[in-house]
Amino acid sequence: MPDFSLEQELAEDLRDLLKEPRIVGVDEVGRGPWAGPVVAAAVWLDQDALPDSLWGRLDDSKKLSKHAREDICGQLQALASEDKAILALGQAEVAEIDSLNILKASLLAMTRAVARLPFIPDAALIDGNKLPDLPCPGRPVIKGDGRSLSIAAASIIAKVSRDGQMAALAQSHPGYGWERNQGYGTAEHRAGIAQLGITAAHRRSFRPIREAE
Repeated sequence: MPDFSLEQELAEDLRDLLKEPRIVGVDEVGRGPWAGPVVAAAVWLDQDALPDSLWGRLDDSKKLSKHAREDICGQLQALASEDKAILALGQAEVAEIDSLNILKASLLAMTRAVARLPFIPDAALIDGNKLPDLPCPGRPVIKGDGRSLSIAAASIIAKVSRDGQMAALAQSHPGYGWERNQGYGTAEHRAGIAQLGITAAHRRSFRPIREAE
């Protein structure tokens, strides 16, 4: 289970310069889908204020049910309303994914999430093995959403946000099942493409979409 070990380790490295370093976790969701944006979140957590209801529950969003993610997201938003957490979102749109490639677009979404924080972090823990452009020192953490509570929180915030966007897109583009598959290449999605064709929300740089046009 994730904990605050990485945050505390990074803060300790900065304590010669800063009394109380603010470390954020950053993660993205939506690299693999054939449609929709890639969404990232940046999260700062007050370690002393994390409620018992979140200890042991905050984890990689992929390991959690939809209900659990939405419940945890609501609790994180409540903490943010009490200044015990700070949450920020950023994303890259389909046109940017197609023009840049999905890796660069994912890093761009992370950069935008950090830029939307109301402060410049003292350091950032980034899920994955590459760093986006940041206004602060960063540390990449492979499988970070299973190791850092801040990154786990970011993964949940980003996932709930993107799932909501895909459900809204499903209202505009019915027949692809995006409210259920979030744009991934499921049988339902493939059947929708075969019957209805490609939409403006599809990623034309992805081979299955190129081949379907």
